[in-house]
Amino acid sequence: MLYSKHRQLIRWGIILMSFVIISLILWNTYMFFQEFKDEEAQKMNTWATAQIEFQKSALDEDINPVIDLIITSENSNPMFVVNSDGKLSVHNLEDDAITSEKDLADFISTFEKQNTPINLEYTDPTTKEKIDLGQLYYGDSEILNKLKYYPLALLLIIVLFGTVVYLFYSSNKSAAQNKLWTGMAKETAHQIGTPLSSLIGWAELLKIEQVNPEYIKEIEKDISRLQTITERFSKIGSVPTLEPCDIVAETQSTYDYLKTRSSNLINFSLHAPSTPVYVQLNAQLYSWTLENLVKNAIDAMRGKGDLTVIVEAKEKTVKIKVIDIGKGLAKREFNTIFEPGYTSKKRGWGLGLSLAKRIIEDFHKGKIKVKHSEIGKGTTMQITLKSL
Repeated sequence: MLYSKHRQLIRWGIILMSFVIISLILWNTYMFFQEFKDEEAQKMNTWATAQIEFQKSALDEDINPVIDLIITSENSNPMFVVNSDGKLSVHNLEDDAITSEKDLADFISTFEKQNTPINLEYTDPTTKEKIDLGQLYYGDSEILNKLKYYPLALLLIIVLFGTVVYLFYSSNKSAAQNKLWTGMAKETAHQIGTPLSSLIGWAELLKIEQVNPEYIKEIEKDISRLQTITERFSKIGSVPTLEPCDIVAETQSTYDYLKTRSSNLINFSLHAPSTPVYVQLNAQLYSWTLENLVKNAIDAMRGKGDLTVIVEAKEKTVKIKVIDIGKGLAKREFNTIFEPGYTSKKRGWGLGLSLAKRIIEDFHKGKIKVKHSEIGKGTTMQITLKSL
């Protein structure tokens, strides 16, 4: 549990640091964009002032040709001047870009959204009268327009890079876990196998000694149980074989076994369809998963309370729910309880639910999750499998 908490802190620390770095890069890009835009606005104001000065010296019906040269050489912003007499002077736009009143209105609307129009006017020093030369409308330059999409491109690169790192990390982690599971499972099966063979021999010897058959029967049940456990560990260490099985019958079998070996203080109940429901299943591993869920539920209730197992058959799926009235889980624990090593018990390796997740999701291509839980009220665990 301690290891899991440290890993969570490190993970969130990395996420927070990445968020801060991305925010700083985006903020710096935004500031650069604003500075560049202000610089373009300053150039356009300088040009407007120069044009007014030229107009003072020679007011004709057409814009002085020298002014056209200045506009072209000073910047690359698309622009046009609407003269006071209604004539247009267009620069850095296609010659036929504005051919109608609608085109003009569209360009004015677009450019006004990008930049504030500049009034071309001056005061006649003799008459003190304001002379209106028209208005200058200009849009952002091509470089500035490209710069707008830089943050989006940066975010896309970061997302792609993060995805590659995550997939690489996940694949390495999955490979390491698979090796760990395989090694542990095979070693456990091997370790159980030796004393199990000895117990079978002792059971046969007790039969010869004519010991009470009831005693031998119970011993044989436990031997059979140990054989089942050995087979489970053998299967978890490799890819198990799935075959069509009646999920109702398999659930009933595991339920009956657990009920007879649990405290009388646990009120068991099972609700399931009266007809078979077939799924692709490895019966032993499914039984192991259900057993883990039931034992966790009993532990959560501290060995006393109501425990309900429900099998719900839908059109394409079947859901198995294990419901207890125990201490419940906080929402932040809904996913972490499936991580290897996570446990709330003083004694325990925290492998039960991790194994259950591996069995259901990796081997059976199903889903296992905390369906619902409230502190002090209980928990509902749910397994979802595809039905045949």
